[in-house]
Amino acid sequence: MIPRHLVATTCAALVLAACGTVPQRPESVARHDIDSVKAYVRQLARHEMDKNQIAGMSIALVDDQKVIWAEGFGHGDKEAGRPATPETIYRVGSVSKLLTAAAAMQLVDQGKLDLDRPIKDVLPGFSIRSRFSGSAPITPRNLMTHHSGLPRDFSKGMFTKNPEPFTELVRHVRASDAAYPPNQLFSYSNVGITVLGHAIQNASGIPFADYMQRSLLAPLGMNTAGFEPGIAKSGLMAKPYRKGALVEEPGLRDMPAGGLNASVLDLSRFLSMVFADGRAGATQVLRPESVREMLRPHNTDVPLDMNFHNGLGWMLSTLGASTIQGGGPVAHHAGAMINYRAQLYALPEHKLGVVVLANSGSAGLSVDHIATEALGLALEAKTGIRQHKPEKVAPAAQPWPVENLQAYVGDYTTQFGHIRIRLNGTNLRAEALGRTFNLVPRADGLLGIEYKLLGVLHIDLGPVDVIGFARRKVAGRDVLVASVGQQEMLLGERIVPAKNIEPWRKRMGRYEIANAGDDHTFVDRVALTEERGFVIVELTVTDQLGSPQRLVLQPLSDHAALLLGPLADGGGTLRCATAEGGTEQCSFAGYALKRVGN
Repeated sequence: MIPRHLVATTCAALVLAACGTVPQRPESVARHDIDSVKAYVRQLARHEMDKNQIAGMSIALVDDQKVIWAEGFGHGDKEAGRPATPETIYRVGSVSKLLTAAAAMQLVDQGKLDLDRPIKDVLPGFSIRSRFSGSAPITPRNLMTHHSGLPRDFSKGMFTKNPEPFTELVRHVRASDAAYPPNQLFSYSNVGITVLGHAIQNASGIPFADYMQRSLLAPLGMNTAGFEPGIAKSGLMAKPYRKGALVEEPGLRDMPAGGLNASVLDLSRFLSMVFADGRAGATQVLRPESVREMLRPHNTDVPLDMNFHNGLGWMLSTLGASTIQGGGPVAHHAGAMINYRAQLYALPEHKLGVVVLANSGSAGLSVDHIATEALGLALEAKTGIRQHKPEKVAPAAQPWPVENLQAYVGDYTTQFGHIRIRLNGTNLRAEALGRTFNLVPRADGLLGIEYKLLGVLHIDLGPVDVIGFARRKVAGRDVLVASVGQQEMLLGERIVPAKNIEPWRKRMGRYEIANAGDDHTFVDRVALTEERGFVIVELTVTDQLGSPQRLVLQPLSDHAALLLGPLADGGGTLRCATAEGGTEQCSFAGYALKRVGN
């Protein structure tokens, strides 16, 4: 649920992460020795909680129809002295999308929703501005696979004290712009899943939260779970914490995309339903064919997605350390609210799954690491299949010719913002996230990445160390591809300066959000600058140390420009217009930007 620019914060955190004493992972686990798995994961959970100031955490391991281990750590409510337990309820963020997708598939089973018909069939008020002439209509399948081309977020009013009904989002979308044409690439969209929730409400004839309760949560036995704009009123609800201090969690408008409150035991029942081909006890909640359809890769024919696959609701590929080897397809989804983090993984072939939930925003990397460690060891205990730490690929035996290095030189727009690659003698260097990284030729023909603090002290980049990078032509585009083993994903595309940025030079300066109201805002300051012919947007993220995130603004006209994502011609649209009184006002994702200085 957290907006895209915070992904870069995570990446930067990896760079400067402190290296504490990590619990020793078992070299091997005997068959059926789940006690050894528990002992190690307990130590790991406590280590991660201490290191990252996580107040409370709960975990559940699922083997088919049984919860083989569930435990809580720390506190659900520190002030009341209430410990975190398996019954503790958390905001689970985007893990909600799995439930929303499952509800949509129920309606498909009932003939009330067609995966491949235009979403307008059940949501007549839906429309969006698009500069992509001849684009196919947006379908429920597009929404569930994040291939609709809709913007990631309509940020105004998304996280706020008293959110409006999520059904208002359709009205906001009508005044917004498509980021990409449908089916061009995977582009994560909270807007898309919220629109899907509106379609579920229309197709079922029942308010969304009520439909979810009656048709999915109750039949699954998820007795303490529910979709709500805010935290549950239950005494089991975990309080939100930041750096150990109790804080407020704002409400969420986009309830279908991230509004589920649930415990690890609740979500374990969802996993067991998946492992039972849609059954929960004697109830067939989903047809077996629908469960399989959700877990099937749906983007194998999208060149820009490489082999980074996703299903209906499910993510089906991993990169770096967040993977399970040898266990067949890995289906998963993460969740992030302001002060809660969640991770759910499933190995459908072995009917094993794990859920980890936490009540601190600092827990994002931790819940993922704990989940993959627990599931990997559980797989070994059940099957004997062992996990092996990915080995860093050796450097190239011979230096690359200068012309091979020169081919990478240039500017790129990426998932993490603007990257500039330069050649310094025979050394390639990438400027990104406010730091300079060395790009080192590897024996496998890819470029590796290394970072030296102050240019001297080598810093272990953790999971980033095993990722390789290559420049490639894909779908007629000059792109950067990230790889780990056989897994690949699009990182970004090479860009050149716009032909005419003169109308945008007058807009250079510092801005603030003028209409934030009661919203929780993620950005303190916005600045427009020019650099070598590029218009750069610098975002200073709230409470983030270090340099601002830098994104490329690509002018479309004198009054509209794209805030680029991984492609050179796609992303959210910033528009500027003359307001009352003759002053110009720019807006993005519903927020009005007020100029406050040069």
